[in-house]
Amino acid sequence: MPANKQWMVKEWRGAVMVALMLGWGTLEAQAGTLDPSLEAGVSSEDSPTLTLGLHHSVTPLPWLSSEWQSWSLQLSGRLLLLPGRNSEKSNAALVLAPALRYTFAGGTFIEGGVGAAIFLEAHLRDSEFGTAGQFEDRLAIGRPWGPGALQLALAHYSNASIKQPNDGLEVLSLGYRWRL
Repeated sequence: MPANKQWMVKEWRGAVMVALMLGWGTLEAQAGTLDPSLEAGVSSEDSPTLTLGLHHSVTPLPWLSSEWQSWSLQLSGRLLLLPGRNSEKSNAALVLAPALRYTFAGGTFIEGGVGAAIFLEAHLRDSEFGTAGQFEDRLAIGRPWGPGALQLALAHYSNASIKQPNDGLEVLSLGYRWRL
């Protein structure tokens, strides 16, 4: 590798390390703020859903300009349960998903993100997923209510046509997230 490219690689490594340390420092400063959530919903297969989650909110750094203070990063780990009906098999997924949240004056928020999900089975009722690994696209709207927030969310699970069939799955849910 030419000397000038080696220098560029070293500079990029240094920049990445600084960015990681700043990010880690931000998370460490906010450590211990895992908020639990509970969501009930229905899938596009007319199956009931129940989602248990833990969330961490990374707020903007105070020295950022005021227009960035309404944005936050939401880091979520969720367990999506899809109980079967009668003789149908149940399914479940572990979901890890970041989301960007914009909070309006008054507390109402919108958020969206793309994450990853691992399902126990690559099918549910009439849907064939092709793979157990799926991407999650999620949009939500909510507002503060009591000691937490009430939200309505729509999630789509798909393997992005990595393997056929790729029927996908949608889940519409109403949930509550407690602020601890």
